[in-house]
Amino acid sequence: DCLARLQKTLRNGQRKYPPHQVEVEAIQHKTTIIYHKVYFPDDSDEAFEVDSSTRAKDFCANVANKLGLKSYEGFSLFVKIADKVISVPEGDFFFDFVRHLTEWIKKAKPSRDGVTPQFSYQVFFMKKLWSTTVPGRDRNADIIFHYHQELPKLLRGYHKCTVDEAAELAALIYRVKFGENKNNLQHIPRFLKELLPADLIKQLSAEEWKRRIVAQYNNSIGMSSDEAKVTFTKLIYKWPTFGSAFFEVKQTTEPNYPETLLIAINKHGVNLIHPMTKEILEIHPFTKISNWSSGNTYFHMTVGNLIRGSKLLCETSLGYKMDDLLTSYISLMLTTMNKQRTLRSR
Repeated sequence: DCLARLQKTLRNGQRKYPPHQVEVEAIQHKTTIIYHKVYFPDDSDEAFEVDSSTRAKDFCANVANKLGLKSYEGFSLFVKIADKVISVPEGDFFFDFVRHLTEWIKKAKPSRDGVTPQFSYQVFFMKKLWSTTVPGRDRNADIIFHYHQELPKLLRGYHKCTVDEAAELAALIYRVKFGENKNNLQHIPRFLKELLPADLIKQLSAEEWKRRIVAQYNNSIGMSSDEAKVTFTKLIYKWPTFGSAFFEVKQTTEPNYPETLLIAINKHGVNLIHPMTKEILEIHPFTKISNWSSGNTYFHMTVGNLIRGSKLLCETSLGYKMDDLLTSYISLMLTTMNKQRTLRSR
């Protein structure tokens, strides 16, 4: 066992941190194989084998393979600990990252009465970067990830959506929930919050919404629950805000924009959106963003060069997520550009 582990270390490189508690407990039980539970956006979960030398990208490849995904590009492991959900860099050893994160959270949350709090964590696997996502190309990805990750954003009212589009999407959400079972159609007014964008519910009466949703539902007779998920994702794909991570922030730099802004980070760049009308006020493509930084309460970004650039200063507790997304999208963009250059030079 020791020799095998030594060979593995020589092949994969050495760890940066001591073993995590989970690894120590496994060794104490005379095993080096650890089964780790991973949660997915569709509320399912599965256990995967990990060991001390598993890097995040190996873990991602393993999960993608088991779920029958065509590729794990754009997907990431996320660790949920305390009140944060943090993406695992794909080159990191999985247990190194978890150990480092646990230590960091412990320092941030001091012990009470000399008792160090124990932090449990959960691991999620989700789509993070949507640069190459096209619904319909990878059915399993649409069914397990894309639909379930896009649904909450629609219901929170983050997209610009017409009443007709909302009714069509609501009929598909109903079909995902209940399939061909029509018994709940009459109760639609009771659970409109689960079917419609929050900002549109009051646009029509509950009965009028029900009439429109039922009419749309009857247009798609015979469609399965999974087909409804794919169709839903294809419809949202037409919108410029598809595949966005949304952040509600307070901004203090642009007097022409509302104080509360909706920021969407997606493959097009950083989008500034009016929180009421959902109009896109401005798009800052990644190629124009020269600098950014974040802290516990803020996110700052410079567009253009340092001499003639404009700054965007935001108040938010999710600056770390915005920072990470920006870093990841720009890194992916640079990798893609370098690949294209290499191909051209051949």
